[in-house]
Amino acid sequence: MKFICKDFWTTVFKKQIDNLRTNHQGIYVLQDNKFRLLTQMSAGKQYLEHAPKYLAFTCGLIRGGLSNLGIRSIVTAEVSSMPACKFQVMIQKM
Repeated sequence: MKFICKDFWTTVFKKQIDNLRTNHQGIYVLQDNKFRLLTQMSAGKQYLEHAPKYLAFTCGLIRGGLSNLGIRSIVTAEVSSMPACKFQVMIQKM
C-alpha cells in the first residue's frame, strides 16, 4: 500500500496521498484532502452527489494497480466534503 500511496499516486496525480490508515485486518483507508479530479468542482454541496462518478475511475486505477502486483481487492470511495475524498481498499484473501 505504501507503493500505491507514494509512487503510484505521485505518478498519476502529481502528489502523494495525504493519509493512510489501516485496521491491520486487510482494510486500508487512503485519504486525499485535495483530490485533483474534484478541485475543479465547486466546494459547495450542490455537486456532492455527482462526485462519486468522478471517483469510479480512480477506484479502478487502484484496483488495477494492485491486481498487477498480484493482490485482489475491492475499492470503494466516499466524499464527505469537497475536494477531499477517502478510498477504502479491502484486500481479499486468496
